[in-house]
Amino acid sequence: MKFFIDTANLDQIREAQDLGILDGVTTNPSLMAKEGISGKEAILNHYKTICEIADGDISAEVLSTTYEEMIKEGDELAAIHPNIVVKIPMIKDGIKALKYFSNKGIKTNCTLIFSAGQALLAAKAGANYVSPFLGRLDDISVDGMNLIEEIRIIFDNYMFETEILAASIRSPMHIINCAKIGADVITSPLDSILNLLNHPLTDKGLAQFVADAKKMS
Repeated sequence: MKFFIDTANLDQIREAQDLGILDGVTTNPSLMAKEGISGKEAILNHYKTICEIADGDISAEVLSTTYEEMIKEGDELAAIHPNIVVKIPMIKDGIKALKYFSNKGIKTNCTLIFSAGQALLAAKAGANYVSPFLGRLDDISVDGMNLIEEIRIIFDNYMFETEILAASIRSPMHIINCAKIGADVITSPLDSILNLLNHPLTDKGLAQFVADAKKMS
């Protein structure tokens, strides 16, 4: 399973890259705003910097909602770097845009997926990734993991090459459960990834080893 980090924070991207397990980065307008990035020129430059830091696919989201505007904006984003994946919203014009970019050989990530039907349409249109939002489903008392499982079954049935990119990750258990179900990718805040390191028995065992080693010196 691939590990993407969901952030626009350059320090966190560098930390994840240095850890040696980073496969890509996803961002969105909210994450850009959180870092104080605004304006077209600043956003494009920020994406370029991310591509220089991290290896793998970098999802860059269009801000438009009409077909013509998404095409124009997506072409500009794709021109930044070969690793850019154009992130398209799950709307009718978005499906048309996915097909356009697929025909051009430009990678795409269909975002804001909340149903298996939406994922199926995106895959049919040639999306490289679909991004079901687990945490937001959990917020309304719907089990997001069931959605991942449904999409996995459908994609396997018809051998779609589209990858399931589990988004809106809120905890290490989200990551583990996605791995068990068979999500191709998770995109997560850095904290949830780092929390996979933690276990009280590891801490206790290491403390004992260190104490015993001191006795031997």
